[in-house]
Amino acid sequence: MASQDAKLAEDWSTTVIVSNSLQDHEVIASLRNQQHKIRFSESVLPGSIIFPLCGIAFLLANAQEALGSQREAFFEQIQEFTSIHRNSFLVIVAALHGLEERDLMFSIQLRFLGTNLKIIPAHNSMETVKSILTIAKASCKPHLDSILDRLLQATVYIAENSPVWETLAEI
Repeated sequence: MASQDAKLAEDWSTTVIVSNSLQDHEVIASLRNQQHKIRFSESVLPGSIIFPLCGIAFLLANAQEALGSQREAFFEQIQEFTSIHRNSFLVIVAALHGLEERDLMFSIQLRFLGTNLKIIPAHNSMETVKSILTIAKASCKPHLDSILDRLLQATVYIAENSPVWETLAEI
């Protein structure tokens, strides 16, 4: 079981649909270097990275650009993104997440509270790729089944070895 999971992690590659605006981005170059099939599209929102087989989408945002631009236009882009994608993640990239960046994330959380948007802070492109791929792998079918099996095994183990269950059984 463990060797099968290790093999899945090593051999895992998938198709990724990417906005044309990200053609020269470091994140896309890193995904391409890891043997993922990159497909560029004009029909997706600028800054979007979509994993169609996993059913998730990411919107890349530079914190400095979001702080410097019109906040309402940025919020409208996020609103459109969340209305299109069921499992949506906003990746906010900043070298340092200071007070301004935290205020930005807080205002996004307040504005989109109750929606399907999840916010991921990242410091650089490598951290962005690592976060994106971790979430994508955990959401794809073979890995999702493996995770669910492990959770089920842990639940059974806890139930079988719990002193609480032994006490309840005696009552």
